[in-house]
Amino acid sequence: MADKQKPKPKPRPLPTKEQILDYLADQPPGLGKREIARAFKVTGDNRFILKAMLKELEDEGKIDKSRRREGPPQTRPTALPEMIVLEITAITDDGDYHARPVAWNKPEPAPLIAVGKSPPGQSAPDLGDRILARLTRTGRGTFSGALIRVLPHLPTRVTGVFEKAAEGGRINPTDRRDKGDYLVHRADMNGAEPGEIVVGELLPGRGFGPSHARIVDRLGKLGDAGSISLIAINTHDIPTEFPKAALEQAKAAKPVALGDRTDLRGQNLITIDGADARDFDDAVFAEPDTDPGNKGGFHLIVAIADVAHYVTAHDALDKSAYDRVNSVYFPDRFVPMLPEELSNDLCSLRPHEDRACMAVHIWIDAHGHKLSHRFVRGLMRSAARLTYEQAQAAIDGQADETTGPLIETVLQPLYGAFAALLKARVKRGTLDLDLPERQVKIDPDSGAVIAIVPRPRLDSHRLIEEFMVLANVCAAESLEAAHTACMYRIHDQPSDEKLSSLREFLSSLELSLPKGQVIKPQQFMQVLDKARDTPYSRLISEVVLRSQAQAAYSPDNIGHFGLALLRYAHFTSPIRRYADLLVHRGLISALKLGPDGLPPDQAAKFDAIGVHISATERRAAQAERDSVERYTASFLAGQVGAQFAARINGVTRFGLFVTLSETGADGLIPMRALPQDYYVVDEKLRRLVGERHGRIYGLGDAVEVVLGEVDIATGSLVLSLAGDDAARQPGRTESARPGRGRGPQRGRTKFPRKASR
Repeated sequence: MADKQKPKPKPRPLPTKEQILDYLADQPPGLGKREIARAFKVTGDNRFILKAMLKELEDEGKIDKSRRREGPPQTRPTALPEMIVLEITAITDDGDYHARPVAWNKPEPAPLIAVGKSPPGQSAPDLGDRILARLTRTGRGTFSGALIRVLPHLPTRVTGVFEKAAEGGRINPTDRRDKGDYLVHRADMNGAEPGEIVVGELLPGRGFGPSHARIVDRLGKLGDAGSISLIAINTHDIPTEFPKAALEQAKAAKPVALGDRTDLRGQNLITIDGADARDFDDAVFAEPDTDPGNKGGFHLIVAIADVAHYVTAHDALDKSAYDRVNSVYFPDRFVPMLPEELSNDLCSLRPHEDRACMAVHIWIDAHGHKLSHRFVRGLMRSAARLTYEQAQAAIDGQADETTGPLIETVLQPLYGAFAALLKARVKRGTLDLDLPERQVKIDPDSGAVIAIVPRPRLDSHRLIEEFMVLANVCAAESLEAAHTACMYRIHDQPSDEKLSSLREFLSSLELSLPKGQVIKPQQFMQVLDKARDTPYSRLISEVVLRSQAQAAYSPDNIGHFGLALLRYAHFTSPIRRYADLLVHRGLISALKLGPDGLPPDQAAKFDAIGVHISATERRAAQAERDSVERYTASFLAGQVGAQFAARINGVTRFGLFVTLSETGADGLIPMRALPQDYYVVDEKLRRLVGERHGRIYGLGDAVEVVLGEVDIATGSLVLSLAGDDAARQPGRTESARPGRGRGPQRGRTKFPRKASR
């Protein structure tokens, strides 16, 4: 009888990523793929899978290709590897980047590395993206980096709409930029029902195929009251729960007594805010200056809630506020930076209640030029809480019971001072873009959207803006004069690349922006004035806005280009902005107004703090925009098939982006929805030209569209052209604006419209 054949040994299971990292952490640097395979007895085809796992760990920034070990291999900041994974922390207006190493476990701050522009043909990274870069030493402990590629996002959570599937379920992401596929096993569904918005925690494991997730939170059915803002809150990781210590500190806070403070309770300070405002952090006062040498001038007071009295550096409230950085406002709710005991009570300048404040006395001349200013720490009592509409109606002759007694003594002096400040603003030449903001109106009972309307912009809005701008200038000047650290609000001038692109666009409309000189805001305003009565006024304002640099926070002052100011710092909203709280602390220290000022260790970290609060501010702004888009989509969901007036605001290879005139909603007309033709993308004139039939669709054109699809979860709309616009003939729009009627330019891109399916 033949001996039984000895069974082949079963292949050894592959190690997990965690096992690989644990192994490498105990090994000397220099281990390669072969040594790792030998250590785990990986043979045959499994070696290819191991190679892919190591590649994924490199892309995740957990191991360095040259060292094969977890984290940065260096023991000193001067020993960074040549190839490294960095996180983008800032973007300059020239398209360069500032980044820091992802894997950094040293006690000292991670080095800041300047990274050059993206290589031609590669996508540019965004703030917070991880990149693979090649480093070059530029000095002792300093480096520059060359961008190799942008690494894929590796989220730990996903927010989306749950739907049933054969294996259990799947999550369709609400972030339209997320193209991932997320599967949920039955054991991980947590009772989720189809159509619910859920938050899934990504599970470790497979490096290939769809990601798997465990549902950890259910936010309600899509379309339920409040569900839309919850999507934005979870997608952008907006903190909503305060730490217990912060809540206890806020509840223990007490009103302040006068003590050494300046008594401002006899001044007619009032607050003017939106009708839905919950926190009132600024109050204003004005009176004619009694100095005979300043005829026509004014004495102003801007009083701001003294948040620094209640939130001191490094306490529980401060740490919580630093994590949040901003209050975030949604159509149906807001997420405050500080607990309600402070934001809605002790730090809110409610009428007829004593409140601690930081105030600045300002004297201006008849032309709005500041003559002098003086900061005090005071105790005030607001004489009235007015809405913007109330204040404007009163000054226009329609006073009510509240505003009637205030017209001569309070409102007329305020508007007189505003008129003077407006003269100074015009002379200074600030950038003033006329871009109406959308206001989403919610039914308080059902939570449904009842209207999308432009938010009104009254003189009362502008009055408060001018008073706040002036107070912010005073704060920056005082800190600079005292040689105290200041968190400036900076706004650089546009980059040469953006200006070149803007000039090219304006030339297609026979408008021009001067070359060969230092650009100033007045030059943009001259362009906007010329376009003011044309159909393209709003479009040009939007394009000018896109050409501007992003404002940011920094201890290094470069001025504020848009406001045409040499120095500027946010001082007027410490309830809802952490930057303002830092400025308050700086003023308290610089002017010796109390013991709760800016500690030296916090001032020393202003560079890193500026990066953090700038990034978090952008996170909050994006969450607010996303929420408005989804609410707008919800409002339009019942109008599929309806026709709307719109304008083309973008021309791309895959279709036309349009803005609906009534609601301001943005949507896409995909290439497949355009009339059958072979379309050319005319890059220079920003238009699509049909080569066979001569149809022309250009930036700024008015069109009629039909709403085809609405996706509330992502806030996206799909539209098609209606009526005559779907059959636009050659020459139809050639006289609509200057520059039309010319043939496609060189450098064009041909793109055939695929047949509709």
